[in-house]
Amino acid sequence: MNKRTSNNVHKAFIEEAKAHNRLLMFAAQAEKEDLSQIALLFRAVAAAESVHARRHFALLEGSIKDTQSNLERAFQSETGVARVGYAKMLKEAEEDREEAAALVFSQARDVDETHAKLYKKALDHLIALRSTHYYICTICGFVSDGNIPSNCPICGASSTEFQNVE
Repeated sequence: MNKRTSNNVHKAFIEEAKAHNRLLMFAAQAEKEDLSQIALLFRAVAAAESVHARRHFALLEGSIKDTQSNLERAFQSETGVARVGYAKMLKEAEEDREEAAALVFSQARDVDETHAKLYKKALDHLIALRSTHYYICTICGFVSDGNIPSNCPICGASSTEFQNVE
């Protein structure tokens, strides 16, 4: 694929992925306001945006590989984002005295490092097919492997803020 088209596909992927997440948040708000039909519409369009994002991803990245390859790639991605991407964003937010952004970047970096550890652990146990439950902190995104901590090690949220991932 030529560079210009590749850049456009990449931009389209990012926008579709953002739209998917934004619409899911809109649906949650509509549910809070007891507007279930509007929430359903937002979720339906979010699902469509997800289809678009997957198609763009397939053009950029090719097909999804075997699980071991996908785990290795996910591990590398989380490690890189935590060490490079968020480090730069955090430094710049601190320089700009943007405390809220610095906190979000710092927590995201720390959570991404734990994600990388989970991927590494899964790779190490792939042959054993270890079974566990995962719980996500709804405040910062920390993922706990096997049990809910009394407080989130990243943001300090209580155990009540954790949600079982099914």
